[in-house]
Amino acid sequence: MGKRKHIVAEARKEDRQTQYFAKLNNVPTSPRKMRLVADMIRGMEAFRALGVLKYSNKEAAARVGKLLKSAIANWEQKTGRQAANGELYVTWVSVDSATMLKRMRPAPQGRGYRVRKRSNHVTLFVDTKDEIQN
Repeated sequence: MGKRKHIVAEARKEDRQTQYFAKLNNVPTSPRKMRLVADMIRGMEAFRALGVLKYSNKEAAARVGKLLKSAIANWEQKTGRQAANGELYVTWVSVDSATMLKRMRPAPQGRGYRVRKRSNHVTLFVDTKDEIQN
Protein backbone atom coordinates (compact mmCIF):
# COMPACT_ATOMS: atom_id res chain seq x y z
CA MET A 1 0.00 0.00 0.00
CA GLY A 2 1.27 3.43 -0.95
CA LYS A 3 1.91 6.20 1.55
CA ARG A 4 -1.12 8.25 0.51
CA LYS A 5 -3.48 5.29 0.76
CA HIS A 6 -2.01 4.39 4.14
CA ILE A 7 -2.60 7.91 5.48
CA VAL A 8 -6.21 7.92 4.21
CA ALA A 9 -6.84 4.45 5.68
CA GLU A 10 -5.48 5.53 9.08
CA ALA A 11 -7.67 8.66 9.02
CA ARG A 12 -10.72 6.51 8.19
CA LYS A 13 -9.84 4.16 11.06
CA GLU A 14 -9.55 7.08 13.50
CA ASP A 15 -12.90 8.44 12.32
CA ARG A 16 -14.60 5.07 12.90
CA GLN A 17 -13.46 5.09 16.55
CA THR A 18 -15.91 7.91 17.31
CA GLN A 19 -18.82 6.44 15.33
CA TYR A 20 -21.20 3.84 16.71
CA PHE A 21 -22.70 1.55 14.11
CA ALA A 22 -23.61 -1.99 13.14
CA LYS A 23 -23.66 -3.64 9.72
CA LEU A 24 -25.71 -6.50 8.38
CA ASN A 25 -24.47 -7.97 5.12
CA ASN A 26 -26.14 -10.20 2.53
CA VAL A 27 -29.67 -10.13 3.94
CA PRO A 28 -31.83 -12.29 1.63
CA THR A 29 -34.66 -9.76 1.20
CA SER A 30 -35.04 -7.16 -1.49
CA PRO A 31 -33.60 -3.71 -0.75
CA ARG A 32 -36.97 -2.11 -1.48
CA LYS A 33 -38.69 -4.08 1.29
CA MET A 34 -35.85 -3.36 3.71
CA ARG A 35 -35.95 0.38 2.93
CA LEU A 36 -39.61 0.50 4.00
CA VAL A 37 -38.57 -0.72 7.44
CA ALA A 38 -35.48 1.53 7.58
CA ASP A 39 -37.61 4.59 6.77
CA MET A 40 -39.88 3.80 9.74
CA ILE A 41 -37.07 4.22 12.29
CA ARG A 42 -34.79 6.82 10.67
CA GLY A 43 -34.14 9.68 13.14
CA MET A 44 -36.14 8.01 15.91
CA GLU A 45 -35.08 7.50 19.52
CA ALA A 46 -33.41 4.05 19.74
CA PHE A 47 -35.64 2.36 22.33
CA ARG A 48 -38.79 3.75 20.73
CA ALA A 49 -37.54 2.38 17.39
CA LEU A 50 -37.11 -1.06 19.01
CA GLY A 51 -40.74 -0.94 20.09
CA VAL A 52 -41.90 0.07 16.62
CA LEU A 53 -39.91 -2.75 15.05
CA LYS A 54 -41.15 -5.30 17.59
CA TYR A 55 -44.79 -4.68 16.68
CA SER A 56 -44.28 -4.27 12.95
CA ASN A 57 -45.65 -7.15 10.89
CA LYS A 58 -42.89 -6.92 8.27
CA GLU A 59 -40.40 -9.77 8.10
CA ALA A 60 -37.46 -7.38 7.68
CA ALA A 61 -38.34 -5.61 10.96
CA ALA A 62 -36.98 -8.51 13.06
CA ARG A 63 -33.61 -8.30 11.32
CA VAL A 64 -33.39 -4.52 11.67
CA GLY A 65 -34.38 -4.83 15.34
CA LYS A 66 -31.55 -7.24 15.98
CA LEU A 67 -29.17 -4.89 14.13
CA LEU A 68 -30.33 -1.93 16.24
CA LYS A 69 -29.70 -3.90 19.45
CA SER A 70 -26.20 -4.63 18.16
CA ALA A 71 -25.56 -0.94 17.42
CA ILE A 72 -26.73 0.00 20.93
CA ALA A 73 -24.42 -2.63 22.42
CA ASN A 74 -21.54 -1.26 20.32
CA TRP A 75 -22.24 2.25 21.65
CA GLU A 76 -22.29 0.95 25.24
CA GLN A 77 -19.04 -0.96 24.74
CA LYS A 78 -17.18 1.96 23.12
CA THR A 79 -18.37 4.64 25.58
CA GLY A 80 -18.40 2.49 28.73
CA ARG A 81 -21.87 3.77 29.70
CA GLN A 82 -25.31 2.18 29.83
CA ALA A 83 -27.82 3.48 27.29
CA ALA A 84 -30.62 5.35 29.02
CA ASN A 85 -34.12 5.88 27.67
CA GLY A 86 -34.22 8.95 25.41
CA GLU A 87 -30.45 9.26 25.10
CA LEU A 88 -29.63 7.37 21.90
CA TYR A 89 -31.03 8.15 18.46
CA VAL A 90 -30.85 6.38 15.12
CA THR A 91 -28.81 8.94 13.22
CA TRP A 92 -28.38 7.23 9.87
CA VAL A 93 -29.69 4.07 8.18
CA SER A 94 -28.44 2.93 4.80
CA VAL A 95 -29.79 0.04 2.73
CA ASP A 96 -27.63 -0.88 -0.24
CA SER A 97 -28.13 -3.51 -2.87
CA ALA A 98 -25.97 -6.63 -2.57
CA THR A 99 -25.37 -9.57 -4.88
CA MET A 100 -28.26 -10.90 -6.88
CA LEU A 101 -28.88 -14.58 -7.55
CA LYS A 102 -30.05 -14.99 -11.12
CA ARG A 103 -32.18 -18.01 -11.96
CA MET A 104 -34.30 -19.15 -14.88
CA ARG A 105 -37.89 -20.30 -14.51
CA PRO A 106 -39.54 -22.46 -17.17
CA ALA A 107 -42.20 -20.64 -19.15
CA PRO A 108 -44.65 -21.71 -21.86
CA GLN A 109 -43.55 -22.44 -25.41
CA GLY A 110 -39.93 -23.22 -24.56
CA ARG A 111 -39.15 -19.83 -23.10
CA GLY A 112 -37.56 -19.03 -19.76
CA TYR A 113 -38.36 -16.21 -17.39
CA ARG A 114 -35.54 -14.62 -15.44
CA VAL A 115 -35.93 -14.68 -11.65
CA ARG A 116 -33.78 -12.25 -9.67
CA LYS A 117 -33.36 -13.10 -5.99
CA ARG A 118 -32.16 -9.85 -4.48
CA SER A 119 -30.25 -9.27 -1.26
CA ASN A 120 -29.02 -6.19 0.58
CA HIS A 121 -26.58 -4.66 3.07
CA VAL A 122 -27.86 -2.57 5.98
CA THR A 123 -25.72 -0.08 7.94
CA LEU A 124 -27.19 1.57 11.05
CA PHE A 125 -25.58 4.40 13.05
CA VAL A 126 -26.65 5.48 16.55
CA ASP A 127 -25.48 8.46 18.59
CA THR A 128 -26.56 10.82 21.35
CA LYS A 129 -28.53 14.00 20.66
CA ASP A 130 -25.71 16.39 21.63
CA GLU A 131 -23.28 14.61 19.29
CA ILE A 132 -25.73 14.87 16.40
CA GLN A 133 -25.98 18.65 16.68
CA ASN A 134 -22.16 19.17 16.64
